[in-house]
Amino acid sequence: MSPPLPGPLAHLAPLLDDYGYLAVGVLVFLDNCVLPVPGQTILVLAAVYAGAGQLSLPVLLLVAVLAAVAGDALAYVLGRTGGLAFVNRWGRYVRLTPERMERAEAFFRRRGALVVTGARFVDGLRQTNGLIAGTTEMPWRRFMVANAVGAALWAGVWTAVGYFAGSNIDTLYREAVRYQVLLFAVLAALVLLLAVRTWLRRRRRPPRDAAAGRIPHQDGPDDQDGRGGRDDGRDVPTDGNGRP
Repeated sequence: MSPPLPGPLAHLAPLLDDYGYLAVGVLVFLDNCVLPVPGQTILVLAAVYAGAGQLSLPVLLLVAVLAAVAGDALAYVLGRTGGLAFVNRWGRYVRLTPERMERAEAFFRRRGALVVTGARFVDGLRQTNGLIAGTTEMPWRRFMVANAVGAALWAGVWTAVGYFAGSNIDTLYREAVRYQVLLFAVLAALVLLLAVRTWLRRRRRPPRDAAAGRIPHQDGPDDQDGRGGRDDGRDVPTDGNGRP
C-alpha cells in the first residue's frame, strides 16, 4: 500500500489506480507537448506506487522516457511546420516580432541543446521548448539528442524522488518543487547574462572597414579627370598647342 500522499498527488491517485501506465504515458506525453497537464506530478505518484511494489520501476521509467521524447518531438514538428507562420501573423500581439525571432533562432543555434536538455525541469519550458526549437529551425538530429538526454534525466530524477521518498514524499515533493523554482530563476539569470554579453560584444565590435584594415578612399581634385573620375595614369596624346 502506498504511503499518505500530499494534495496534488492524492488528487491523481484514482486516475493512476484505474489506468496505471497508460495514465502516466498520456499525461507525460501531453505535458511535454505544449499542454500544461500534471505529467510530472503523476510521474512522481507512479514512482511512489513503484516503491510500494504496486508498479514496476523499469516499466515506469521506459514509459515515461518514451512519452517525454515523443511529446517533445511532436511539439518540434508543430513548431517547424507551422510555428513561424503563426509568429509572423500573431506574434506582434505578444511582442514576438520577426526581429526577436531571429535573435531567438541565433540563440538556439548556439545554446539550443543545453536549453532543450534542461528545460524539462522548468514548468513552462518543459511544455514549450520543443515548439521553440522547431520554430527557430534547430537541426533535427541535434534536437533529438538533447531531447532524449533531457527526457532520461528528467524521468530518472523524478522517479527517484518518488521511489525513495516513501513516507516522506509530502515533505520531499514540496522541497523539490521549491528548488525547481530556484532552478528557473538561475536559468533566467543565465539567459539574461548571455544576452547582455552578446549585446556588449556587438557594441565593442569595430566597423567593417576598420576591422579589415581598410580606409575608404576619398578622391581629391588632383586625382580626378574632367568627368569626376580618378585619373587612370595613362598619357593622352596632344597636338602642338597642348590640346588633346
